Amino acid sequence: MVSLSCTFANHHDDVNWCAFSNDFFASCSLDKTIRIYSVKGFSELPFSPLRGHAYAVHSCCFDSSGKFLASCSTDGTTLLWSLETGEKVAVLALPGRNPVRICTFSPDSSYLVSGSADGTVALWDMHSRKLCRKASIKEGSVSACSFASCGQMFVTGSTYGDLVAWDYQMKILYTVKTAHDLGVTCCHFSAQMCSNSGMENNFSDLRLASCGQDSTVKIWIVSQDKQSGCKFQLLHILNNQSAPVLSCAFSSDGEWLVSGSVDKTVVIYDVVNGITLHTLIHHDRHVTTCAFSPNLPLLATGSMDKTVKIWKINNGKSSDADLLVSSYLDRKLLGRSKSCFKQWTEDEVCAWLCEEGLDEVIGTFKANNIDGEALLNLNREHLAMDLKIESLGLRNKVNQKIDALRMTLDSYLTEIPEEFLCPITQEIMKDPVIASDGYSYERTAIESWINTKKHSSPMTNLQLKSTCMTPNRTLKMAINRWLQSQSLCTPSDASKLS
Repeated sequence: MVSLSCTFANHHDDVNWCAFSNDFFASCSLDKTIRIYSVKGFSELPFSPLRGHAYAVHSCCFDSSGKFLASCSTDGTTLLWSLETGEKVAVLALPGRNPVRICTFSPDSSYLVSGSADGTVALWDMHSRKLCRKASIKEGSVSACSFASCGQMFVTGSTYGDLVAWDYQMKILYTVKTAHDLGVTCCHFSAQMCSNSGMENNFSDLRLASCGQDSTVKIWIVSQDKQSGCKFQLLHILNNQSAPVLSCAFSSDGEWLVSGSVDKTVVIYDVVNGITLHTLIHHDRHVTTCAFSPNLPLLATGSMDKTVKIWKINNGKSSDADLLVSSYLDRKLLGRSKSCFKQWTEDEVCAWLCEEGLDEVIGTFKANNIDGEALLNLNREHLAMDLKIESLGLRNKVNQKIDALRMTLDSYLTEIPEEFLCPITQEIMKDPVIASDGYSYERTAIESWINTKKHSSPMTNLQLKSTCMTPNRTLKMAINRWLQSQSLCTPSDASKLS
């Protein structure tokens, strides 16, 4: 049902955000640029990339006409670009030039909201291109924002963890305190109204998705009643990802929700039932952004691996070659969990065969009901005599893949100690350092975090007292000893880690 269509590797640093209009697709990056593509063939526009920001670009969005693009940056500005010429047509900046983390247009594009690292929420009039009103959240930075499709309010999320609903007068309609522990990373309204949620005298009922550092995605019913005002009602809590969830987005019909996580996975959900439909694992680092096309069966995902991937959503039954469901190889397995290959279902075995390029034998494995336990017991004789795989080369290839699987199983018999994992990357640390918040991190990960998160602690969201880091040699030696005990590194590798 979901298959990888194409991959863009044009950015030179982390991809922070991506967005669709009816005709265009945009992505922005730590490399200070925004790249624009036509959705017809995904050819890059002649004036792409757009260069105008002095620092990292955190967010971008199209207006409803598809003629303009807005982008915001650490440089403290939100820029408005013409999609006809690629020229910069307006600079929206508040005094102080605090980093702007998010920007989004109202449904009719009369207004644009920007959220800053100092907690400022700014409402800009797009006709005059001037500041209309501004307000501030009580605690944290503004990290997320989305307009309701009814056009009567918008919601912001903060690094403190709160969700706040506002009207156009910048009056707070409702606050969900600590909606996500350790901070909200993204929120998105469905474009579709939902059925009556059980409340009487509903003026409008909408679904809102939010995600955060607590590794959860939450779906809310937001009701705006003429008598009782705005209310939030929690509908689903989704715990399918094993690390902080950085992005979420509804499909245009409101039936699907997608989320991207630090655990490198992309998960697609059935919104009504709150169940997982697909898990995609083709990114090599944190998945930072995801977006559905408004009028085409397409999904885009962006990552810290510097790539953007475009996925095609097929309405019909998927072929074996298109299977990308990855419960059989959840990324947390490769980072910290015990191997569960023996518990694979027959479908999960087929998905693994597809991933390993063994499409030719999927039908045979299905016909013989090969599950995880049966897979691990196969040898060359079984492949030839029982499964009737005639090609010697193909038998050898399948056997080699199974042998590699057995070796992986042996390697992960022991749980990786939690303290060996970087809280940011969720991977075993090679060069652990202690930050001023008292926690240990992979050096490159915390340095990147400090450069992009305005010196906040990844664990507490509080301001770091200092950006100085101290090598954690004791932890490094402990990791080294554990790796040797698990035979996951050679003596020469171990000496490099010491």
